[in-house]
Amino acid sequence: MTFKPKYIVFGIITFIIIFLMNYLGNDAPDKLYRALLTAFGAVVGLGIGMWFYTRNKDDNHPDFD
Repeated sequence: MTFKPKYIVFGIITFIIIFLMNYLGNDAPDKLYRALLTAFGAVVGLGIGMWFYTRNKDDNHPDFD
């Protein structure tokens, strides 16, 4: 899979939004760790989802056998 610039931009925007939502809305003493872990997990999930979305886009004859 090639990393196109728009996917990298989506990943960065997703990381920033999720990080800020978790960091600003959390009162726990380890809020930085939790916010980083959650944002990183969101970007990994987005990457996996985009990989599934684009991997068979050009395949006109899927294998069902």
